[in-house]
Amino acid sequence: MAVIDPAEEINELTGTLKGIQDVLDLETMRKQIADLGEQAAAPDLWNDPDQAQKVTSKLSHMQSELNRVESLVARIADISVLFELAESEDDADTREEADRDLIALRRDVNALEVRTLLAGEYDAREALVTINSQAGGVDAADWAQMLLRMYVRWAERRGYGTEVYDTSYAEEAGIKSATFAVKAPYAYGTLRGEHGTHRLVRISPFDNQGRRQTSFAGVDIVPVVEQTDHIDINEDDLRVDVYRSSGPGGQGVNTTDSAVRLTHLPTGIVVSCQNERSQLQNKASAMAVLSAKLLERKRQEEAAKMSELRGESTTSWGTQIRNYVLHPYQIVKDLRTGVEAGNPTSVLDGDLDEFIEAEIRWMRRQETDGS
Repeated sequence: MAVIDPAEEINELTGTLKGIQDVLDLETMRKQIADLGEQAAAPDLWNDPDQAQKVTSKLSHMQSELNRVESLVARIADISVLFELAESEDDADTREEADRDLIALRRDVNALEVRTLLAGEYDAREALVTINSQAGGVDAADWAQMLLRMYVRWAERRGYGTEVYDTSYAEEAGIKSATFAVKAPYAYGTLRGEHGTHRLVRISPFDNQGRRQTSFAGVDIVPVVEQTDHIDINEDDLRVDVYRSSGPGGQGVNTTDSAVRLTHLPTGIVVSCQNERSQLQNKASAMAVLSAKLLERKRQEEAAKMSELRGESTTSWGTQIRNYVLHPYQIVKDLRTGVEAGNPTSVLDGDLDEFIEAEIRWMRRQETDGS
């Protein structure tokens, strides 16, 4: 293997970081942060809690992103000095420290570069995630619950807020389905490659003969609707059902008909919400989820129409995308990017960044090749 000259690699990383700065437009970012700071300081900000949360979340995200870039610029300068010191002092320990820092720096610059690839129409949006158990019986329901925990843990690791709108519990174990929001800028662009079928292979904890079981769960990712979107829902096109919430819950949650299920008759899309105590609040949340799903349906129809006009065949990422094998060996492998991890426990605990970064790059290539 050829030895890479640290000076050359530092120059390459400096160039990559300069490109990232140009794409992110730091001067504009600083102005936006100042404007958001003024909004956040307004005394009447929390008169509208939803808007206040959006302002503070966006401000926090942009400050974090700016700090991330500035920190990398400083680290590149520091690491150059460290290599020079190691060379002048002929110090093996300092050289070893510099080599470790360079590996970490390369990883962090590459991770930030991925952020610049999120330039799709809805990539900057928050995300709505729906998980459904598929083939595999009780194991599939348990698998769906494991995936729910995996994504919530991933969001927690990044400091992203989440809100579960609806959970439909299975009879024996696990869940039939769940819908939750990831409340952070660029959550949709970051997660959209997770859309598809996830396959689990393991010794079933529900089989008294200890046999191996394969089970499947589907993950659906859609962008949250904003005021600028034109999604009109006719009340006459809706069937509204109210029912008693099921599963774990506090006193009052499971004793009134507060849960709401909406069926959009023209499309057959069904959404529910049961996390609030009030039927009106649950209906409002369900309407937000329905609007998001209709927006995504509209986007897919428009994309299919454009592909047809261009004479292209449309491909979907909504097929089997990743295998999680716990027996007879342990591995998690993405079928599109080839990324593998030999520690499924860590992945299922939310360590997804390597998979997500690779699939963002993969999707960008697919979109570029198809344009």
